[in-house]
Amino acid sequence: MTDNNNIQLQQNQSTIDGTQEDRKNRPDISVVIPMYNEEKNIAPLFARLFPVLSSLEETWEVVCVNDGSGDSTLEVLLSNRAARPGLVVVDLARNFGQHAAVMAGFAHSRGKWVITMDADLQNPPEEIPNIIKSFRQGHDLVGTVRINRQDTAFRKTASRITNRIITRVSGIDLKDFGCMLRGYSREVVNGILQNPEYRTFIPALATFFAHNPVEIPVRHEDRAAGESKYSLLKLFSLQLDLMTGFSMWPLRILFFVGTGLAITGILLAVLLVVLRIVLGAGWAAEGVFTLFAALFFFIGGQFFALGLLGEYIGRIFQAVRKRPTFLVGKIYS
Repeated sequence: MTDNNNIQLQQNQSTIDGTQEDRKNRPDISVVIPMYNEEKNIAPLFARLFPVLSSLEETWEVVCVNDGSGDSTLEVLLSNRAARPGLVVVDLARNFGQHAAVMAGFAHSRGKWVITMDADLQNPPEEIPNIIKSFRQGHDLVGTVRINRQDTAFRKTASRITNRIITRVSGIDLKDFGCMLRGYSREVVNGILQNPEYRTFIPALATFFAHNPVEIPVRHEDRAAGESKYSLLKLFSLQLDLMTGFSMWPLRILFFVGTGLAITGILLAVLLVVLRIVLGAGWAAEGVFTLFAALFFFIGGQFFALGLLGEYIGRIFQAVRKRPTFLVGKIYS
């Protein structure tokens, strides 16, 4: 197991730099697939993925990261190693989450182009050649936009609204933040690995290291088996990470909200005085109800502000501790 995330990334950078002979033996493409309880999806995924990769002119490898699955995902992956040349299995010590699993995949990938995708076949492997085509055209970051999404109307509407809000607040111009099928050049991957951040969002972080990014449309399919690992709570947490990890606007909003509350408080105080003079002391139970209404309003605003400040301070605390993003149990290559 790794003792420290910085040590792990330094070791990976040494592997990336390597020798001239090592560079010659590296694959052109690395496909990184994080997996958590995906035992039923592995067979149909590999049945479509490996023929697509074999049809390409470039050399390739497939890096599957077992993110502490509780089912037989690891056993199924290991049983495929003999029949699937180019398959690399990275087994994490426990469940660290999709972000950490992708980072682990980046750290153990060797290709000059790295493609990430989900294991549930909602990202069709047949779209990979389109990403490779964009790389050949000189792009170093290939984002994707899902067309004809096979999700519920609620999920699609929520995603559309969230994308617009995050784009405006963070200034990162991505049309589809939620699609896992993306391509990264080795230079972009190295930039991400050398600048690890706690609970960041990799597609957004990658835009800081890209010189010629592009977004292309891709198909979207129904999940092959199982259920989505992203509940509404996790999706909300992801959006919060995006907001607080890439923008100071939430803190600036607090300033405007605080200013608005202060002005409202002053106007309310003036109104109470005027109404007391005009209508007398008994107009609203001696002002008790109005007092409670104003009190609840201001207390709610204070708790909202404290919660948002706590989110930023918590991120600082996690970054200062410098705990590893992931711990690798064993690598099968």
